[in-house]
Amino acid sequence: MGKWTRRAFIGAGSLVGGGFVLGVAGVAFSPGRHSVVSADAIDKGELTTWITVTPDNFVTILIPHCEMGQGSQTGLAMMAAEEMEADWELVRIQEAPALDAYANAYMLRAFTGESMPAPLGRAIDYGAYRLARWFGTQATGGSMAVRGTGYGMRIAGAAAREMLLMAAAERFGVRPDECTAARSHVTHEASRQSATFGDLAKAAAAIPAPSNPPFKDPDTYTIRRTSPPRFDIPPKVNGSLGYGIDFTLPGMLYAAVDIAPVQGGRLVSVDPAPAKAMPGVHEVVELEEAVAVVADSYWRARKALAALSPVYDDAGHGDVSSETIFAAFDEALGAAPEMPAEAAKVVAADYRVPFLAHATMEPMACTVRVDGDRADVWAGTQDPLNARSTAASALGFDTDQVHLTNLMLGGGYGRRLPFSFDYVDIASRIAKAMSPTPVKMVWSRETDMQHGYYRPAAMCRYAGALDAEGRPLAVGAHYAGGGDGESLFLPYAIPDQRFDGRSASHHVREGAWRSVLNSQHGFFKESFIDELAHAAGRDPYEFRRDLMDEHPRFRAALVRAAEMADWGSPLPEGEGRGIAIAESFGSIVAQVAHVAVSPEGKVRVRNVYAAVDCGDVVNVDSAVAQIEGGVVFGLSAAMVAEITIDQGRVAQSNFHDHEMIRIADAPHVEVDFIHSGERLGGLGEPGVPPVAPAVTNAIYAATGIRVRNLPIKNHDLSRA
Repeated sequence: MGKWTRRAFIGAGSLVGGGFVLGVAGVAFSPGRHSVVSADAIDKGELTTWITVTPDNFVTILIPHCEMGQGSQTGLAMMAAEEMEADWELVRIQEAPALDAYANAYMLRAFTGESMPAPLGRAIDYGAYRLARWFGTQATGGSMAVRGTGYGMRIAGAAAREMLLMAAAERFGVRPDECTAARSHVTHEASRQSATFGDLAKAAAAIPAPSNPPFKDPDTYTIRRTSPPRFDIPPKVNGSLGYGIDFTLPGMLYAAVDIAPVQGGRLVSVDPAPAKAMPGVHEVVELEEAVAVVADSYWRARKALAALSPVYDDAGHGDVSSETIFAAFDEALGAAPEMPAEAAKVVAADYRVPFLAHATMEPMACTVRVDGDRADVWAGTQDPLNARSTAASALGFDTDQVHLTNLMLGGGYGRRLPFSFDYVDIASRIAKAMSPTPVKMVWSRETDMQHGYYRPAAMCRYAGALDAEGRPLAVGAHYAGGGDGESLFLPYAIPDQRFDGRSASHHVREGAWRSVLNSQHGFFKESFIDELAHAAGRDPYEFRRDLMDEHPRFRAALVRAAEMADWGSPLPEGEGRGIAIAESFGSIVAQVAHVAVSPEGKVRVRNVYAAVDCGDVVNVDSAVAQIEGGVVFGLSAAMVAEITIDQGRVAQSNFHDHEMIRIADAPHVEVDFIHSGERLGGLGEPGVPPVAPAVTNAIYAATGIRVRNLPIKNHDLSRA
């Protein structure tokens, strides 16, 4: 597993000498066909190149997505190799370089799947690619890699297989349909002739790629729906895999940075003398909103930074606090939604969730070398092309003057997506001041925690109406903090549903956070449905199930989760089960949480059962891991994590006050997949939204105490 540098990319012609290269996002260069590229096409940058077969019979698959622990690079390679009939032991992967030709080509496929007619689909794929190239988008996020680019990977593998079959047929003197491909060989059984993919590669390269190659029957899969080890695991275990924070260059200097504590603030003054007098310090760089110390080691840079006393303004936000933000939300929401006059019972409730940091294990880091009118950047990002544009803008360069090498990410969760590249921007400006010496800028954990792009704080005011038999007549909500069709969707047969967004501005930077708006609204809506069920005197599971006749996939997931948890069986005093369901990023996830609450109010989540309908599964072990990880990530948000604002600035500074779930607190998680045959859904994010409401609903079942504001740690759950 490796990263493609510019040198490797330009020199790849030698790699492919005598081999075969198939440009797949090459669909993108022609709406109706694929193109086989010549050996010198890489030097010219004519086509993207996803599949390479060399004479030694190895298959290298170029992946236009980053790896941040989610395993999608391995999953995408599996999809291509499956269709190609490659021997998985002979498959290698590389991450595509940050070049325009590798812009996302199949983003729309994440939403349309394979339902479009072939000619129309190719045109749409082409249009999506042109837009992505125009905007410089090479993003990994929104659970779109496997469910979007995966479609293109299947085309790549299927086209390669057909070309190899045709090359073999010509060599054997037979028809292509008399040949079979398996384990990187093509065989003609009748004549007992066989050749490796490597043997056939050069001849295959001369054959026009089929526009619409047939896909394999899923019942014949030998790679997909299994659990081959991920490519990124061995180098992570042995320490050979370099992250952005690990990167070094000869003669490199290090920068530590202090930023205006109130977002939007500016540097007023700083005396650089105390830092410049310290050993190893090369320069103190003053920026509009920050000051940085550049030294011959990060420790010396950070120590010298601590000797400074910079003065910043607060941009007029010094009086802002979490309390004032939520007070503005409360005022904006106004009265609860009106309910029908014929209602026998009306239920109303307010819910709120705080800002949250992404809290990646690897803080932000970026290395930049500016030499004249050229720059090289090394960083771990979720969108290398947009990060390249950010660096170019900071330096006053055109994008073609900047080369970015994307490195392994120690977690992303949305923090390293476009419009969140402040660390690339600041590192570039520091390096410009130190040109031509390369500089690695490392954010401390404290800087990372206090200068993020946070999951939006949000508040929601719900109301619901029940008739005399306990059937829901209407449900409505006013919400502040954002919402969209997916996050607001209720799969319940409630005839009157109304949702209304309200705005109340503040200065806190916001960004995409794992599952985006679904994490807030998953808690809001599934908490309120639970309250409606109890108000109706119904079992919360049965209440939901009986309202899902129009959504059988939701119903199947809900029923399966309840079965997994043995819903309805007796529990000891102080224990309870809660259930919740949410669809996000094309996948439906139902979860049951089993909690125990001590008389002193300490909550222990013992078990979480998750039933997942993501259409189909590529790598089973990775799929399970993504749901397990989403559960633990969501539990941190539900139980202990929060970002609060005091005097305009973030109050938390590290993991001691922005807490996370630890191993000792992690529940047993059981995951089951429903193979519905629907189009592929995501897995990186959908495990998060149901966790918080499942847990708080379980707390209510155990204690009779309803938690409407997160995190749970702020509530007194002790009982007499």
